[in-house]
Order: sequence, then C-alpha cells, then structure tokens
Amino acid sequence: MKKRGIFITFEGPEGSGKTTQSSRLVQYLRDRGNEVLYTREPGGSLIGDKIRGLLLDPKNKEMISTTELLLYAACRAQHIEEMIKPALMRGTIVICDRFMDSSTAYQGYGRQLDLELIETLNKIAVNGCLPDITLVLDIEAERGLKKAIALAKDESAGTPDRIEEMGISFHRRVREGYKKIQQKEPDRVKYIYVNDDEDKIFEKVLDFVKLMLIERGFKV
Repeated sequence: MKKRGIFITFEGPEGSGKTTQSSRLVQYLRDRGNEVLYTREPGGSLIGDKIRGLLLDPKNKEMISTTELLLYAACRAQHIEEMIKPALMRGTIVICDRFMDSSTAYQGYGRQLDLELIETLNKIAVNGCLPDITLVLDIEAERGLKKAIALAKDESAGTPDRIEEMGISFHRRVREGYKKIQQKEPDRVKYIYVNDDEDKIFEKVLDFVKLMLIERGFKV
C-alpha cells in the first residue's frame, strides 16, 4: 500500500519570508529525490488563481470583509479537492505557502470577524485535510510590512496588493492572531522568529520537519 504524503504549510505576517523559506524547503527535498508539490493560497488551481486576482487586486477597495472571507474559503475548497488531496494520496510531500490559518489570522483577528464562523468555514473547505505541521515565521508588523512593500515595488506590479495596503493596526492584529493560533495548537503549529540570517532560519525549518519526514520514510 502506497504511503500517504506529508502536508506542510507555511504561515506568517507580511514580509516574514515564508515564501523564501518554503521555496528552499521544496528545493532541498527535491534534491534528495522526493516528489514535492509546491502550491500557495490564495490560488493553487486555475479557479483558485482567478479568485486570487479578485482578492489581491488593490482596485477592489469596495470588497467587504465577509466577501473576502467567503472567497478565501471557496478558493481553499477547490484547492484541496483538485490539487492537495490527490497529491497526498500519491504519496507526495505537499508544501503550501499559506493555508487555513491565514483566514483565522487575517480575517478573524485582522478583520475581526467571528472566529467560530471562520472555524466552521475552514472545516467545510478543508474537508478533513489538515496540515501535518505548520511553520509560522514571526516578524514585527512594522518591519515585515516595510519589507513586503519594498518587495512589491521591486516587482513588475510595482504596487502593494490589497492586503498589504491595510494599516499597521490591522497587521499587528494579524501577528497577534498567529501567536494565539500557536498557543491553541502547539503540537501542529511551530514558531520561528525571523532575523536577517536566512540560513539560520532554514536550519530551524529543517529541525522542525526532519524527524516527521524520516518517520514517514522520506529522504532527508
């Protein structure tokens, strides 16, 4: 019987470097001969990428918080059924840049929507497909947002996305939200404080995931 894959998610406030670190982990595992699916939210599928465009477009200033929440949930449901579940059934390691905890942190604590409602929507969307481990890269809101906006200006789009444009109070609440998620689920959610040494951060990433990968028969 083919072994089930492992589901690893990366989370964190804006500018935390989660995309850099998740990309490094993908390359590290592929270099050792593992099959890895690297995906992201919002997005991850053709339908999901269309929803991503709606969610992040800075022109969509009229979008209310409830619409935003429901779009993220719809995107996640499609992502799970079309991409993540089939990959896990094939024995693939799935690494996802953002997942369900982003809804709790951003729409729950950031937008201050009802946390029980978000928990219910997440349960419906993921349909039992939960991460085996979640790595939260923690950074001060001011420092992270400054890095994220600078990066956006360097890229072709040239402007921050709709979420990055939110005020600093919003991003402080998001950071606190991630801390509360970790306190609630310490076995699944692991915290890594972000300094300026990407190599040392990656060493901590490996420290958290290596044992699980070895136990499941993957190459590290």
